[in-house]
Amino acid sequence: MSEITDALHITRSVRLDAVDPSSTPGFTGDKVAGQAALAAGADRLAQLQERLFAASRAGAERAVLLVVQGMDTSGKGGILRHVVGQVDPQGVRITAFKAPTAAERRRDFLWRIERALPGPGMIGVFDRSHYEDVLIHRVRGLSTPEVVQERYGRIVAFEQEVAERGIELVKVMLHISREEQGARLLERLDRPDKHWKFNPGDIDEREHWDAYMEAYQVAINRTARASAPWAVVPADRKWYARLAVQELLVEALERIDPQWPAADFDVAAERERLIAAGGVPVEPVAEPEADESAVKASGLDEPKQSKKSKKPKKSKTAEKSKKSKKSKKSKQAARPGA
Repeated sequence: MSEITDALHITRSVRLDAVDPSSTPGFTGDKVAGQAALAAGADRLAQLQERLFAASRAGAERAVLLVVQGMDTSGKGGILRHVVGQVDPQGVRITAFKAPTAAERRRDFLWRIERALPGPGMIGVFDRSHYEDVLIHRVRGLSTPEVVQERYGRIVAFEQEVAERGIELVKVMLHISREEQGARLLERLDRPDKHWKFNPGDIDEREHWDAYMEAYQVAINRTARASAPWAVVPADRKWYARLAVQELLVEALERIDPQWPAADFDVAAERERLIAAGGVPVEPVAEPEADESAVKASGLDEPKQSKKSKKPKKSKTAEKSKKSKKSKKSKQAARPGA
């Protein structure tokens, strides 16, 4: 675990009022440092995702599911653009869960979730999820308290089954403050280029803020498990939330540790056949770049010291001074009586 992920994982219980939405758990840097760390981690995330995708082509069955929950304006779209957008899109499946259709309401609430689970080698991303069926339903009274209570247990069993299938679960609640949400909603109203993102219903939901915080806290505490932990990510600082989710994804992929699949053909023979066909350089194939972490661990990135210590070269000024002294001595020796 990194310091950030270690500070965020929840497998038992949490009190949301004890989590400062403007804090940066596990990270002591400022915005500039956080943005630099996000950029620096992009290559690692992309490489792990490519390995996951490649391994599935050889029969590996592991996958990752990122569940992103949060109040309106908490930054779910930014996570998709700035974190999930760092990897190859062909290895990602994003599903945005809106209000269920009439046909979906006639089925079990987990039916549409099951259909959207990622296949082998994929990173699945849920923009909202099955948790809406215990959050909104609890706050708005769309289901009876007994039904909501029963759903917590069904979610735990469902997520346990998902984990047993080899899908690594990353559940994130983007924890924004009411004040910051108000500022972001106001910006959407004040800027014409943001009007398309504003929904009058957001203000209606905002009036139930305390009820939603209670609903989130209950849902997290009832469904956090070792196989499906929650991460409450402070989201008032967008840069921190993006960095935190990136590290959570990297950590999940590192737990899987996907490997490049071995070739199922004779590499040397195919290489000779390709060269014989013509039109290709007959130069040795360059070695792939080593993983940066492996290089550092081996110490190969440190500059090598020469076995023979070379004497520093004398400057031209020092050489001229030495010649001048020799010249004076020779003149003194040449004078009579010297």
